[in-house]
Amino acid sequence: MPFDFSLVTAPFRMQPGLRRVAPGAAQLTPNAPGGRHLREKTAVLGSFADQALRSTPGFDAPAILRAIADEAARSCPGVFSVETRTDGAATISAPRLGWSLADGFPTGDGDAAIGTLLADLPPTLRPSALLSLAFEEDFAVIDGASATIPWLAVCLPSRWAPEEKIGRHFAEVHAPVADSEMLVAASASLARLVTGDERWERFVWTISADPHLHQHPARGGGDWPAASEADVDGLVAVATFRSERQTFIPIAGRSQAIFTIHVESVPLAAAVTTADAARRLHDAIASMSPAVLAYRRLEVARDRLLAWLAARAAQDAARP
Repeated sequence: MPFDFSLVTAPFRMQPGLRRVAPGAAQLTPNAPGGRHLREKTAVLGSFADQALRSTPGFDAPAILRAIADEAARSCPGVFSVETRTDGAATISAPRLGWSLADGFPTGDGDAAIGTLLADLPPTLRPSALLSLAFEEDFAVIDGASATIPWLAVCLPSRWAPEEKIGRHFAEVHAPVADSEMLVAASASLARLVTGDERWERFVWTISADPHLHQHPARGGGDWPAASEADVDGLVAVATFRSERQTFIPIAGRSQAIFTIHVESVPLAAAVTTADAARRLHDAIASMSPAVLAYRRLEVARDRLLAWLAARAAQDAARP
């Protein structure tokens, strides 16, 4: 779904930006065989599963898998299920991928690479891995009572390290974010809000020199062409518009919520198709503080991005 540029406002501020999820709106997106999200997640889990799949000691991860399976049954049946036998053993299935975990062991006739990946993982990581592969979203659990993150399955982070966030308080998680004083101050109350009975969503965006969905800070990240090495069009040629839809699915009776993160990344020139979108991005970037520009790695690109966005907005204004 194209990004809604009415969500881009100026002056730019780091703030929660929460709004209620529309009744009946889906919060899960099934992965398609051969799709971009599935390809990148498969690559991450094949090499860095221990960073992407984390849990605090003793956390009830099976309950989270069942909660997501219940949500999937409502919004996208036939994508992910958990069936528990009377003896307590479970079969976890991702039918569209053609793979299941029966008593922890992979079985199925889907893409053989997925079966091999699951078999090579430690048994404790296989359920979270199959969940990750079933959906385009990444997942984390927010505990309302402690305002901590006790579990996560995040393959496609946006310049943050999942392994550094597990078990930490909301305030600690957001502390490295530039100009995040409002988020940090409200962290405990926000955790209580999103783990209540209502469903919430928020949208975040940036412009990146790295087109990949997976952006762990230890790997790659993309570099902007230096000002002396590229003109405006050269910079825009490598620029991508990266956005996230983040939603919260409350878990009944647990004071917890499943935090979903759906990442999209498209070439900037393909994303900005109207003068209104160009103006909104221009004004937001122009109002970013030096700290935010540094945090988002936009310092070297700022002036050239502003020049291109201003010219893009003017193109439509000049048309009869």
